[in-house]
Amino acid sequence: MSISLKDKIARLDANRRARIEEQAKQLHAEYLTLRELRKAKELTQVQLAKTLGIRQATVAQMEKRSDLMLSTLRSYVEAMGGKLKLSVEFPDHEALVLTGLRDTEDLKAAKEA
Repeated sequence: MSISLKDKIARLDANRRARIEEQAKQLHAEYLTLRELRKAKELTQVQLAKTLGIRQATVAQMEKRSDLMLSTLRSYVEAMGGKLKLSVEFPDHEALVLTGLRDTEDLKAAKEA
């Protein structure tokens, strides 16, 4: 007879179960999708679309994509009141935050100047 994961976890020591649940929460928080991020901020696609000046359908498409431009992702995050930071991690080094990345609008303005 097989044992479900729920039953297996229920049989664990309370301290171990708490550590596992805490780690699961941390992992979930680190890997939120855009949709989950928007919902965590209690925003609808319509509200976000209005802030971004785009259609709701465009927000829905953004949330389904896995290959957004950084400028698009930055706009999405900033429309929710956040700030996007991009970091790089190497096995032998602490995480490095990349700075100086411009929006495509900034690049366009710089070329025109």
